[in-house]
Amino acid sequence: MTLDAAGLRARTRTLLAGHPPATTAPADFLRARFDAGLAWVHYPAGLGGLEAPRALQAVVDAELAAAHAPDNDPRRIGIGLGMAAPTILRYGTPEQRERFLRPLWLGEEVWCQLFSEPGAGSDLAALATRAVRADAPGSTAGAGEWTVNGQKVWTSSAHLARWAILLARTDPELPKHQGLTYFLCDMTAPGVEVRPLRQLTGEAEFNEVFLTDVRIPDSHRLGAVGEGWQVARTTLMNERVSIGGARVAREGGMIGQVAAAWRDRPELRTHGLHQRLLALWTEAEVARVTGERLRQTLAAGQPGPEGSAMKLTFARLNQEISGLEVELLGEDGLLYSDWTLRRPDLVDFTGRDAGYRYLRAKGNSIEGGTSEILLNIIAERVLGLPPEPRDDKDVPWKDLTR
Repeated sequence: MTLDAAGLRARTRTLLAGHPPATTAPADFLRARFDAGLAWVHYPAGLGGLEAPRALQAVVDAELAAAHAPDNDPRRIGIGLGMAAPTILRYGTPEQRERFLRPLWLGEEVWCQLFSEPGAGSDLAALATRAVRADAPGSTAGAGEWTVNGQKVWTSSAHLARWAILLARTDPELPKHQGLTYFLCDMTAPGVEVRPLRQLTGEAEFNEVFLTDVRIPDSHRLGAVGEGWQVARTTLMNERVSIGGARVAREGGMIGQVAAAWRDRPELRTHGLHQRLLALWTEAEVARVTGERLRQTLAAGQPGPEGSAMKLTFARLNQEISGLEVELLGEDGLLYSDWTLRRPDLVDFTGRDAGYRYLRAKGNSIEGGTSEILLNIIAERVLGLPPEPRDDKDVPWKDLTR
């Protein structure tokens, strides 16, 4: 079969004929889909893809949706799908790709991101978590291992994760961007401790993670020693695209919640609220269409700084729209259904009630890169403006004030 739209449509129908969704267990169907190369068609053959144009994934998805075929839940495994997988694909060894990509896509192994630290959030390159090689003086690691010590924070889904993408400092003598190395960390390894962080919503979807003499084999290093910042940038660009450029139906997402409230509660309407709703509806639709264009652009290569603009827009719109919803609902908007400490399995920006959406949206301008950092990226890499003066880029990390 050819790798054009017609060929992929035929491949998908062959999959459906051999594994009818109505009578095939969801896990078995997803395994068959991966092995048929229809998981992510632009990936290499044998790794869930066919090396087809990325834009043709929509053809496969439409056929599967029409047949009511089961799918994995991106809210549960979004970090794996949107961040770990493209980084492993680009920098991983053949053995790493073979080991990690299939269970990641199937949802058999959940991933988290061990990047941010206390004192190294927006300035991620200032992180202090240390990874020491087995042959370093004083190292307690075994042959072919690294010993990792440090603390990470704001780690979504760490309480569910089997694996983590980890950025650690391997050479404090170098400037902060140059002495970093990227690892794949087993979250069940001795020395990994996960503690919940209760957030504004009452939930604890975030965590702090303590790493004490954690052993990581060198075979779980991703990319070359000292090139962790370059690898991490790939992760971060994909993260911003996955957050800001997620596919949303027309009048879906947060704007859909407000539009429903407007339809169902006519007694709450005012001219001023109507004007604000129209303006935000238009902006949300522009963002949705721009996201579609971004995904088409991605079909031609790796994500760039345009993902930062989409994520910045996503955060602003979510906060403004959720604020309008609370105001529209009046006293009902002040109600909050449940303050119980919970550790959710899914991250759902639009779930529960208006109060939850309003509070949860406050985190959108922090997670996945703060809006302030994204504005800098857009200014420098899109608009070509001069960067802000920096006096710490060429100083050895060990000499920096922290």
